[in-house]
Amino acid sequence: MKSLTLRGWVTLIVLAALALLPVFVSMTGREFFLVLATRLVILAIAAVSLNLILGYGRMISFGHAAYLGIGAYAVGIPAYYEIYNGFIHIGIAVVVSAAFAFLTGLVCLRTRGVNFIMITMAFSMMVFFAFVSIEEYGGDDGLVIEVRSEFGQWVNLENDTVLYYVCFVSLLGILYLIRRIVHSRFGMVIQGARGNEGRMQSLGFDTFRYRLVCYVIAGALCGYAGALLGNFTSFISPEMMDWTRSGELIFMVVLGGTSSLFGPVLGAGLFILLEE
Repeated sequence: MKSLTLRGWVTLIVLAALALLPVFVSMTGREFFLVLATRLVILAIAAVSLNLILGYGRMISFGHAAYLGIGAYAVGIPAYYEIYNGFIHIGIAVVVSAAFAFLTGLVCLRTRGVNFIMITMAFSMMVFFAFVSIEEYGGDDGLVIEVRSEFGQWVNLENDTVLYYVCFVSLLGILYLIRRIVHSRFGMVIQGARGNEGRMQSLGFDTFRYRLVCYVIAGALCGYAGALLGNFTSFISPEMMDWTRSGELIFMVVLGGTSSLFGPVLGAGLFILLEE
């Protein structure tokens, strides 16, 4: 059995602390810590999704926050029309985010370096200004979500503790999914293309398609995080998808360590601590 590294122990302690946090809150009555931890976990999901393309694929996207905003509006817009079914909200968030990632990826992934960064930022700002211009949904002022997503009587997101555990379990599930992806043949091709794309192409791999699928998966997962964020804040606005938010996600990934499964989680935690 391999012994845990220092990073492994820190990760284990952080996850254990997050799992037991609601118990601490119920004993002390310090609800602020639950609010802080819920935000941390949601941002960690977004950062983990970004790490899939940034850390393992070396695709530096300054447009990743667009999926956060799309996911949040996937909750807010149906709720505006009194559609509160959480499965519909999540479905819209994931599908629309994946579709947007696919369409923009067809363009972005044909570029490299600074050009890739600028194009992803441009698409993000395009979505930002699109939602600013839609007055029906609040425009620049945003939109209040009166009722959180409903998943039946057993999962009541109006309860902050339930919402927290839904976010925490989602984080664990997505970490497991990313681990499976990274260690699969697909993940090896992505990492190989990061180091020497020409060599992977000479071996017969269509690296563009692999990178595009990776880009779509990352977008869909971040859209899911956006749906959770919309439920958490009960308020959405175009500011959620500003390019500076993408910069914050990149900072979390780099702070925790790129190409590390749990690095973005640690980075999100450090970011929250620095912010507060």
